[in-house]
Amino acid sequence: MESVSMAGTAVALHAVATCAQTNGRVGDLVDVTTLAVALISVAGTLGGTLGGAVLSQRANREQNERADRERGQERQEQTQEAKRDLYAHLNSTARAYRIAARDAVHAAERGETIDPVLLDSAKDAWADQYSQAQMALPKDVLHVASTLNGTLQVGYSVVRQLPSSPNRDAAYPRAKAWFSGPMSDAVYLLRVTLRHDLGVEVDPEFEHTRMRMLAALNSARRDIERQIAAERVQAAESR
Repeated sequence: MESVSMAGTAVALHAVATCAQTNGRVGDLVDVTTLAVALISVAGTLGGTLGGAVLSQRANREQNERADRERGQERQEQTQEAKRDLYAHLNSTARAYRIAARDAVHAAERGETIDPVLLDSAKDAWADQYSQAQMALPKDVLHVASTLNGTLQVGYSVVRQLPSSPNRDAAYPRAKAWFSGPMSDAVYLLRVTLRHDLGVEVDPEFEHTRMRMLAALNSARRDIERQIAAERVQAAESR
């Protein structure tokens, strides 16, 4: 702002001097001092106006940048909150599904009638959450969720096949072992994976643990799928 005023002042004085030299008669001019003061005043006003405009633009720019940062931070917080909600529902529906299937196994072993509504409701709740999660989960987390989904599906088949199993003495212990072993491990792995993705837990060795548990779960699932398929063939042949 000062440079603008000084430049305006210099221009004004130069104009006065030039005018005086051209006419050669200083006395015939309007009072030079008065004119110079007027011109300097105009230059100062102009400089102040331009300087104020520059400061105003800078203030507006800084305000807009600050508003953009705040909006970006707010969007990030909303995204993180939505992720936490999704993860919480995914974890809770997986646990509820496992518990409903496990309870159905125990009820069938006691000779009680299995209520399919409870198990199917838990199954549908998980399926709904899983379908939503497939569109939002990172690749590593989705891999774990997909493995758990396959584990839960096998567990559902185990429960539904219990009443028609040709060897119930072996079927019930196998079903209970499935839900207390691989099924429980799969739900646990999902929970820990979700917590790591949220930054709640940090374990440098977790990636190794995750891959080891996934391999074990896939192997256990394939094994019990073969057993279930063999039982179905045996049941069909005995009819």
